[in-house]
Amino acid sequence: MSPARRRAQRLARSRSARRVTHCCRRDTFLRLDRGWLRIDRAAITEASRYDGKWVVTSNDDTLTPDDLALGYKQLLRVESCWRQLKSGLRMRPVFHRLAERIQAHVTISVLALLLERIAEIRAQDTWRNVPAKLAAIKVVEYERGGARIQQTTVLGPDLAALLKKLGVK
Repeated sequence: MSPARRRAQRLARSRSARRVTHCCRRDTFLRLDRGWLRIDRAAITEASRYDGKWVVTSNDDTLTPDDLALGYKQLLRVESCWRQLKSGLRMRPVFHRLAERIQAHVTISVLALLLERIAEIRAQDTWRNVPAKLAAIKVVEYERGGARIQQTTVLGPDLAALLKKLGVK
């Protein structure tokens, strides 16, 4: 390989490496060394000292550190619920013009999430599993001669126990 070609390859590597190291978070653990991109092991070791630790501040002097930690963890749970609300309920963007409709939409969404959480707590299972188990229940409706009859599938002991936990009679 010619020296000019080697120089061109080194320059291309150097430009690519600079682009990568100037990205938002990668530059902390990467460094440029003579045109080569290197992992900064010392920076990784230093950052790992803070893994699993967080700082929470409050202007309420009556709260104990345990109360602050519990409040923060509950905040994380609320944020998780909102993510779940958007994905688990398969919500799509909805555009409302009137304030009443926006409020009604949010209220219905929060109630749906609340129902999910109640079902999870009572069933002691994830929301993903609860409807999957309940999907085994089928209802057939017959109508003949003015008489209407509804018949459900035979419930196994596991489904009967789930319905009992959920408070369905």
